Amino acid sequence: MNSSSPAYTTVSGLLKTSAQKLLTASTRAGWLRVCSLGIGLLLTATVAAQQPGSGTPNIVFIMTDDVGYGDIGSYGAPDIRTPNIDQLARDGVRFTDFYSNGPTCTPTRAGFVTGRYQQRYGLEIPLPSPPAEGRGLPANGNSLPQLLKNTGYSTGLIGKWHLGYADNQSPAAHGFDYFFGFKSGYIDYYQHTNGLGEEDLWENDSVITQEGYMTDLITQRSLAFIKDNSTRPFFLSVQYNASHWPYQPPDMPSTSPNHAAHVQPHMENTGTREDYKAMLERADEGIGMILQALDEAGLSNNTLVIFTNDNGGEWLSRTAPLFNRKGTVWEGGIRVPAIFRWPSVIPASQVTSQVGITMDISATLLAVSKAVVPASLQLEGINLMPILTGSSPTVSRTLFWRTQTEKAVRSGDMKLVMQSGRAYIYNMKDDVGERNDLTSRQQAEARRLRGLLDAWETDVDAEGKIALGL
Repeated sequence: MNSSSPAYTTVSGLLKTSAQKLLTASTRAGWLRVCSLGIGLLLTATVAAQQPGSGTPNIVFIMTDDVGYGDIGSYGAPDIRTPNIDQLARDGVRFTDFYSNGPTCTPTRAGFVTGRYQQRYGLEIPLPSPPAEGRGLPANGNSLPQLLKNTGYSTGLIGKWHLGYADNQSPAAHGFDYFFGFKSGYIDYYQHTNGLGEEDLWENDSVITQEGYMTDLITQRSLAFIKDNSTRPFFLSVQYNASHWPYQPPDMPSTSPNHAAHVQPHMENTGTREDYKAMLERADEGIGMILQALDEAGLSNNTLVIFTNDNGGEWLSRTAPLFNRKGTVWEGGIRVPAIFRWPSVIPASQVTSQVGITMDISATLLAVSKAVVPASLQLEGINLMPILTGSSPTVSRTLFWRTQTEKAVRSGDMKLVMQSGRAYIYNMKDDVGERNDLTSRQQAEARRLRGLLDAWETDVDAEGKIALGL
């Protein structure tokens, strides 16, 4: 191996620091075991030849849970340290105007897995605890992980699922080769039980028992997946439950389930901002370990890493400068952080105001993986990669959201919110905090936006009724 070659530089750099890492690997982590470091070093020299070219990257998709738009350092957080997420932003592109498919978890996850509006599958609200009356997302062969698997990707989901409990709604049915995590909307971080007090920690199709803080377990299994699949293209979906309630910070194990700790700020024994901060910072620490594992395996340059959140923040979150929070269609309920990093393709240190949504990620991953997408699927997101690489200009978008009590449409810079039969109009370019209601001066715009919203509802509801058997 030539001493000036990139492969030699990578290996020699790792060898110089390997002894130090072997001595300083923390006992709390137990995660980066000595053997994994050694295997990583041996693999580095050969990975470049075995990995796909820059046109078909490895994919690591990271989604946190109930984190506020303003809870990340690069998005202005004053009290929470997220150095690893912030490094992603410095190494890639950070979105200012990115949205989740819905203001709660199940809807957004359905949008990600299907690449379409979740209303088409009757999944507009979060699934309750099992059995959820059989509701969920049945596999149809066109799910994102299945299409990537068909293309030759090894596929893994580590963390939260929340798209159904039946066999035909499972991660495996949707194309995930490996699943470790939980199926409910939330889990006790230490006892691994759901809202019914039932054990809800799974490996593939079996309930298992394993000690550990849930955030750490997600990180540990993600590291193992990368190591096990480092010589073939892979899609790793890392679905942290941090910082969703119950607000159980790390390193403070409880012997009794803490399901009551999430309720409301006026309740006794609820969480604090310090608890929330510790939970999110532990997730950021795990993200750092995942990025380090990619570096050590020589995979970073040809791995597309995406970080985002499933919806707006909860009551302990910081959604500033946005208005309102999770569960609403105001900006604080649907605008989320989003960062894309692919060193060999995407220029670093970029910030974009391109409007995006969760299902754009699905379309982008299918495009960069060169997956065969059936025409019948009719993806509703767009491939963002030409915009991120600078080969195409930003484009105007029209996007929709709906809950049982609210609905909204953003078209260009204008946004219409319908709440309790009342219309509110805001200019998102000038008024991100939704403080200046323009309804009295924008009646024509109100009619235009309401027409778009009505047509969208008619369209998705026709398909949704079929999905619900109505």
